[in-house]
Amino acid sequence: MLINHDLLNSYGGEIITFKTNDYIFQEQQIPKYYYQIISGHIKLNHLSEDGKELIQGIHSAGESVCELLLFIDEKYPVNAVAMSECAVMKVFKSDFIRMLEDHRHVSEDVHKYISYRLFEKFIMMQNLAAHSAETRIKGILQYFKNYTNDKSLYSYEIKLTRQQLASLSGLRVETVIRRLKKLEKEKFIKIENGKVYY
Repeated sequence: MLINHDLLNSYGGEIITFKTNDYIFQEQQIPKYYYQIISGHIKLNHLSEDGKELIQGIHSAGESVCELLLFIDEKYPVNAVAMSECAVMKVFKSDFIRMLEDHRHVSEDVHKYISYRLFEKFIMMQNLAAHSAETRIKGILQYFKNYTNDKSLYSYEIKLTRQQLASLSGLRVETVIRRLKKLEKEKFIKIENGKVYY
């Protein structure tokens, strides 16, 4: 958990719930709240002119969503969409900033979190710039496994559909399916009952 729920509550935090596919916020809206996920998963996405989804991040319980935009005057460049039923703590922007001013250690934790997320984005961008579909997929698998403690072989179940992997990598679903089969033959991943383990 990034910030203690009791502390968020004391600065006006309230819990709101979302159903699968509900928007938490949409592109071009002005950021007004700090959002921290209590349960569920949220994806950050952008839809191209032809309606193709590009997933730019997936966040889960304990993580915050687009908090860096609370420090600048810019609109959201992405949508935040519930991937499952979610409970989210929201705190009005001015109350969030006041909380950070009042609690230096929390402010430092938030800035470290933002720095780590930006570092991960650089890594992800390098993977997406690769011409090789295999390199892109490997990079995504590694990105998500980085958030687990157990780094042993096949210890992490990739809880993404083939379509979501395609949307994250900028590849076609058919390409993702073929490359996953190839990676399984190379023993880089294991597939059991349609689930991918890395």
